[in-house]
Amino acid sequence: GDVIHRMLTATQYVAPLMANFNPSYSRNSTVQYLDNGTVFVVQWDKVYLQGKEDMGSFTFQAALHSTGRIVFGYKEIPMPVLEISATQHPVKAGLSDAFMILNPSPDVPESRRRTIYEYHRVELDTSKITNMSAVEFNPLPTCLQHQSCEMCVTSELTFNCSWCHVLQR
Repeated sequence: GDVIHRMLTATQYVAPLMANFNPSYSRNSTVQYLDNGTVFVVQWDKVYLQGKEDMGSFTFQAALHSTGRIVFGYKEIPMPVLEISATQHPVKAGLSDAFMILNPSPDVPESRRRTIYEYHRVELDTSKITNMSAVEFNPLPTCLQHQSCEMCVTSELTFNCSWCHVLQR
């Protein structure tokens, strides 16, 4: 989104492993990305935890496919994720999304108060993040995939869809 706020790491993220990494510690540490139009991949290669550089380097990646499929791959995880300190930075693995609404402030009419609504979160069991492991997320079907009224109302999806003639979806 176009709104940056300090609660971003708490409410909106795609995080194969969020922690206090210091990519500038080593000349061999990199954060690289690739986008071929079908998949967007971000790879953290040989990155170290701030203050825990002696524990070794981490290498992992997130792959976001145009189909909605997301894959987290873990090549090198030199210590149990449960032992990473969250004192300086949150430690998380998973997905979260939220939206923000600007409401007029009752005390100062010309100002607006931001309210963030987190509506979905998937947290991984970090004890399962180990060397040479992966996690795959597959999207559930939605009404938005239907292209016509007939496809929508005859769908086998498990929720009650209806067709909006105004929006044509």
